[in-house]
Amino acid sequence: MVERQTVMNILAGVAVPGGGDLVSRDLIRALAVDGDTVRFVIEAADPDQARALAPAQAEAEAKLRQAGAASVQVVMTAHGPAPKPPSLKIGQHPTPQQGGPQRISGIDRIIAIASGKGGVGKSTVASNLAVALARQGRRVGLLDADIYGPSQPKMMGVSKRPASPDGKIIEPLVAHGVTMMSIGLMLKENEAVVWRGPMIMGALQQLLGQVAWGKLDILIIDLPPGTGDIQLTLCQRTHLTGAIVVSTPQDVALLDARKALDMFDKLKTPVLGLIENMSTYICPNCGHEAHIFGHGGVAAEAAKLDLPFLGELPLALEVRVAGDSGTPIAAGEGAHAAAYASLARRLIDGGMA
Repeated sequence: MVERQTVMNILAGVAVPGGGDLVSRDLIRALAVDGDTVRFVIEAADPDQARALAPAQAEAEAKLRQAGAASVQVVMTAHGPAPKPPSLKIGQHPTPQQGGPQRISGIDRIIAIASGKGGVGKSTVASNLAVALARQGRRVGLLDADIYGPSQPKMMGVSKRPASPDGKIIEPLVAHGVTMMSIGLMLKENEAVVWRGPMIMGALQQLLGQVAWGKLDILIIDLPPGTGDIQLTLCQRTHLTGAIVVSTPQDVALLDARKALDMFDKLKTPVLGLIENMSTYICPNCGHEAHIFGHGGVAAEAAKLDLPFLGELPLALEVRVAGDSGTPIAAGEGAHAAAYASLARRLIDGGMA
């Protein structure tokens, strides 16, 4: 006969690597003493620790036999390494697609917000228009397709990395009533994207096809400036309701806006209208109205091309401050929010949103 306490005393005398003993390190499980038979499990944290504990196991068995145990049955177990979450890699070569532009399941309309050049406030228009549409009862998504310079996380006030339970489907975030996704949420702060065209096109394909957008009335896509790979890939692979071109009134901006309009014409993508941004500036001190970038140039261009002119948006400090703070101006009240609400209503009434 071997007493249970005797067994415990013996095991407490078996030192283990790293200090302590089998008992003090809480490594013994399922100890059973039946007459002169002793059974127990040594539970290691991982395979490496199990290998290191092999001498201690042999010592324990030998000491228990010396103490009168006729049979000593010891099992060594080890937890496997903690399962790693599935790895989601953004940025890869696009997969082939047959049959022309495809619809995205669950999304009724897709509108691209474009500009011929940077700095005209396209991303500001995209975020505020998305929020304004959501406030008017639409189920809205916002995709930041500016891979090199994503700004929507900052403007929408989100920074959490989206989850991907299976390493394939990406769960988007929700801010101000808008379901949104940006490659900026998948990167470290200030990390640059240094990719060639195929990687950019693959990333766009993932952001469109692997995000769990759910049911949406409209998806707003904030395009990068210019007429490059992103625009070409989007128009050729995705069934777009149309595009809205944003420009300031000045001649230099309109030169590039015309190129964007020509691109959409070549790609057979309808242009839903033009927006003149930074159209007027009201001095906060004296109330004087100034046209810093000119005025009326976009409306004149729309009339010349027989395209809808969707409206003028002001140049205002409040709009910039709101975007920098992560709460778009359209989420509040006042004249600037009303301008975006009016734009959203025009799209809804025209059947575009």
